[in-house]
Amino acid sequence: MSALICGGILTAMPLLFASIGETISQRAGVLGMGLEGIMLAGAYTGFVATLYSGQYWLGLVASIGGGALLAAIVALFCVRLGMDQIVVGIGVLIFGEGVTSVLQRAQFGTTYPRLGEMASIKIPLLSSIPVLGSSLFTQPLIVFIGFFMVGVLHWVLKSTNIGLNLRAAGEKPEAVDAAGISVVAIRVVAVLVAGGLAGLGGGYMAIVGAGIFVPFMTKGIGFIGIVVAMLARGKAIWILIGSFLFGISVSLTTSFQLIGVEVAQDVVNMIPFVAVLTALVIFARGAYLPAALCIPYNREAR
Repeated sequence: MSALICGGILTAMPLLFASIGETISQRAGVLGMGLEGIMLAGAYTGFVATLYSGQYWLGLVASIGGGALLAAIVALFCVRLGMDQIVVGIGVLIFGEGVTSVLQRAQFGTTYPRLGEMASIKIPLLSSIPVLGSSLFTQPLIVFIGFFMVGVLHWVLKSTNIGLNLRAAGEKPEAVDAAGISVVAIRVVAVLVAGGLAGLGGGYMAIVGAGIFVPFMTKGIGFIGIVVAMLARGKAIWILIGSFLFGISVSLTTSFQLIGVEVAQDVVNMIPFVAVLTALVIFARGAYLPAALCIPYNREAR
């Protein structure tokens, strides 16, 4: 059970960071179709920074920068220039996948350098709880920061003017503009923050989770992050639950293999995505999308 929970957390964290970022972007009215490519950009920049500096936290910060840098393309073309968010997002996705694959091949060839394990910390008393203590409360610090960010997201969206302006930019951007607040500025910041968090998710995957960068290593997590953000309807707790359920599903497939259950590899790989599709079927009617999502805002056209 402890190994199952540990594996679930390990897999859930990249999705959690990406989903938090995508929620922020969606609330502001921008759909992150390029999330997968942005995660890969964060994974590569974070891995390389960690490999050459030997500093894990420097690598994680670099992954935020890599994700935000690629997200700046979305901010420029979609928010500033009003281009189609889906088309630009797909372009960013392909660019992120292609450039990281080419750079990895050019830099390392057919070799795949590995990083050491990131140190974990134990929460006093809680880490002594049977089963849960050694898994849930003995983790690298970045995991606890991820849990903390869920609470921060809830507070920002529900109790601050920042959250109010963010939601208004995705619902009624005209009202935000009438109040003298720049819709473009809100959306640009939201997209950059979302890119940074998605990059951090990719960085976590390469630095903390796998300890290695492999091209296309996200394997659809970016798209799942979009779905989780939609199903969560702006509620941070559902982002946490959805991410953890996905992580447990992936961990469960590994457990099947360890105990010798004969299941075809294709079926094993399919289980997490079936879980997401099942959640989509059950909760899709309750999914909430901002009224101005994917709609460019042009002040002069009003």
